[in-house]
Amino acid sequence: MSGVGAERTAAIAAKVEAFVRDVVIPYEKDPRRDHHNCPTEELIEELKALAREAGVLTPHILANGSHLNQRETAQVLIRTGLSPLGPLACNTAAPDEGNMYLLGKVGSAEIKRRFLDPLVSGSGRSCFFMTEPASLQGAGSDPSMMITTCRRDGNHWVVNGKKAFSTGAQGAKVGIVMARSEEDDSKGGACMFLVDLPDPAIIVTHVPNTIDNSMPGGHCEVTIDNLRIPADQMLGNAGEGFTYAQVRLSPARLSHCMRWLGACRRAHEIATDYANRRIAFGKTLIDHEGVGFMLAENMIDLKQAELMIDWCADVLDTGALGTVESSMAKVAVSEALMRVADRCVQVMGGSGVTDHTVVEQVFREIRAFRIYDGPTEVHKWSLAKKIKRDWKAAQAGAPR
Repeated sequence: MSGVGAERTAAIAAKVEAFVRDVVIPYEKDPRRDHHNCPTEELIEELKALAREAGVLTPHILANGSHLNQRETAQVLIRTGLSPLGPLACNTAAPDEGNMYLLGKVGSAEIKRRFLDPLVSGSGRSCFFMTEPASLQGAGSDPSMMITTCRRDGNHWVVNGKKAFSTGAQGAKVGIVMARSEEDDSKGGACMFLVDLPDPAIIVTHVPNTIDNSMPGGHCEVTIDNLRIPADQMLGNAGEGFTYAQVRLSPARLSHCMRWLGACRRAHEIATDYANRRIAFGKTLIDHEGVGFMLAENMIDLKQAELMIDWCADVLDTGALGTVESSMAKVAVSEALMRVADRCVQVMGGSGVTDHTVVEQVFREIRAFRIYDGPTEVHKWSLAKKIKRDWKAAQAGAPR
């Protein structure tokens, strides 16, 4: 991906950062929140309207439909992440950003018109129905365990099953549903479908309270009961859904890293300001080595996270799937940011565990991020399998 160039990217990123800092951050204390303290649709729509007016709505997709490359996208999404509300305001939040990327890459012209255009314009949110309840031994980190099924019925497909952690299902306008085909020509393969939401056949049965609260619409459990979908709303071909999921997977992992890097930069700024103002034992906290060293370690971890993101983005910009590289980046960045967020809380002491600043929320959100798009342990296991494969290949080719 060629992108738009460093100068134009820098201008977009600067405009986004100014908007998030000057306009969005003051909304962090806005009381319009749901029962789980997530921002309400009313608040999100107000923020989107301000972003549209400021020219920073969906800033990673240009007016002509072209997309910033991954390295350029990183510069922009890091800035939207400076506030938990920033991605919602600028329309760069998960799962919408990843769904837009997928539909832009794989969707037909009609699917783009019906389902992608509303997402890009910010007129609706989306949901990706893939994960299934652990109580049913459904698909989670192992997508091959998918138990939701689909079968042909004339010019429709009929889907039945249950899904869990369907982020944003409540209030979403667009859904992407994954199911396992029961048809002979694609039996066992995954299929992806686009659906308009709400649909009476997709029933939200439970919205759990979770450690994070930056994503509206909840992490829902749903029952899919004889959902009928026109055949032309299948994304690509029957049985190839896992292939399309790979298209979305690495960029979506990386964009999580981008947004949460922005959040941790902000938390570090707040902790640094606190440490330079708060006096204890006769001097400012930053002059105590225990505190100063924690902030120094933050500085190192933040830079390493930035470089890992840039490295993986560069690989993706070559057109490679970047599965290995994105696993490495997801592990390195999520673990580094967890250390950063934890130190910020520690530096601020009692103030760090209150909602007086956004630091406490960032800590909770980063803890959840270590699980999003594959827990650290799954990625390490996958990397270990690659190490073993590479070793075997090297042994097979070694002189005897």
